[in-house]
Amino acid sequence: MVLHSDTDKKEVLNMIRKGEIVLGGNKRLKIYGTLGCASGKRMKRENRVFFKSDTEARKMGFRPCGHCMKEAYKQWKDGFVQL
Repeated sequence: MVLHSDTDKKEVLNMIRKGEIVLGGNKRLKIYGTLGCASGKRMKRENRVFFKSDTEARKMGFRPCGHCMKEAYKQWKDGFVQL
């Protein structure tokens, strides 16, 4: 997990290009989703975290976003947990 508040914009973009970051999340709400999600783009920088994988996010106790990850969210809501 990478905290957005601990990195600058250039470093974040470089990590995205390298594939070290593929998902973003809200550390207060414990929700993660795609980097292009409209809900994720509205969150405050100090609440934003980044993940390399879905597995990493779930192991940290985050749940999928209901907007950009509808299928994963449905599985999570129905109690199906895949780590």
